[in-house]
Amino acid sequence: MTARDAFERGTNSFNAHDIQGFRAVLTDDVVFEAPGARGLGKAACAEFFGSWFATFPDAHVEVNNVQFFDDMAVEEGTFTGTHHGVLPTPTGDIPPTGRSVQVNYIQVIRFRHGKHSSFHLAFDRLLMLEQLGLMPAPVVGTYLPDLNAGLVLKGKPRFGTNNSKGTTQERTNYEQ
Repeated sequence: MTARDAFERGTNSFNAHDIQGFRAVLTDDVVFEAPGARGLGKAACAEFFGSWFATFPDAHVEVNNVQFFDDMAVEEGTFTGTHHGVLPTPTGDIPPTGRSVQVNYIQVIRFRHGKHSSFHLAFDRLLMLEQLGLMPAPVVGTYLPDLNAGLVLKGKPRFGTNNSKGTTQERTNYEQ
């Protein structure tokens, strides 16, 4: 199995929530590192990735771009899901909020003999907590010209707001 084949099988298994299929493309000594987590071995890796299914029962990744270099893949993707299960964190469990998240990530994956041998995952945990309603969304200042009074600072939410369905939508608060 090529690195590309293993990558596609792993991604398809994740999206199908098929943890056994996912385990099949892991080496026994696979290592993973992600914000707030790291582990060694097939069982630990499968448990980490499988925990996303319990937390976000509709968990899905969309691969936006992937580049292969010999035994390595660099992936840019988007994770989506609705928080209906307990989210384990290093500082304690977060109960379900019922809110949806859409978080971009970058992952570097190494392969050995057609299987995943390491994952290095990076994503914005703060953005995810904001989308879950657990952190306030930042307000950044935007300078807008006021022809009568010079430059005036107006507030604008940086990442949008959650609507009643829990999804993020763009919102601007420009004052005329």
